[in-house]
Amino acid sequence: MTDAEQTSAAGKKPAASAREIKALAHPLRLRILRLCGLHELTNKQLADRLDQDPGTMLYHVRQLLSTGFLEPAEVRTGRSGALEKPYRSTGRSWNLDTALREAGPDGPLAPIEAFREELTDAGPDALASLSRFVLHLSEGDAEDLISRIEAVLNEYTDSDRQRSDQPAYGGIFVLHRSPD
Repeated sequence: MTDAEQTSAAGKKPAASAREIKALAHPLRLRILRLCGLHELTNKQLADRLDQDPGTMLYHVRQLLSTGFLEPAEVRTGRSGALEKPYRSTGRSWNLDTALREAGPDGPLAPIEAFREELTDAGPDALASLSRFVLHLSEGDAEDLISRIEAVLNEYTDSDRQRSDQPAYGGIFVLHRSPD
């Protein structure tokens, strides 16, 4: 059963395993997935774009390959005539709220850190919208809000390939309980 079929059958995205959560618990890996979701990139291209050592990059790419979040794309000939081995995102989805404790203390913050880095790289003019809010919600209200926002996001992510000729936008939705 595909992720889409599991999502339709259960109404939610499939839960991530502890191994998958660990693979996604690093901001750099999340940035790799985002870039490889937009373009097929080699280890060197990723290292250059993310200002990382190629050896460090290869370690993180292998973590994503081993959990199925990345896959090798077709080998191609580069500008210098050398063969290149690019990677692409598999587009797998996951549900991070199921096993965040398995990722260690920084795991839940990895997506936020990755987003912060991406937003910094994009520059202040790239910001299309920002909403900061505080709401008083019952547990049911919070679940309803999350469900409704996820439904809209799923509608757009499920049909994203149809708009691949349009500019790419990134975003993040986080709802947290405020400290008392």
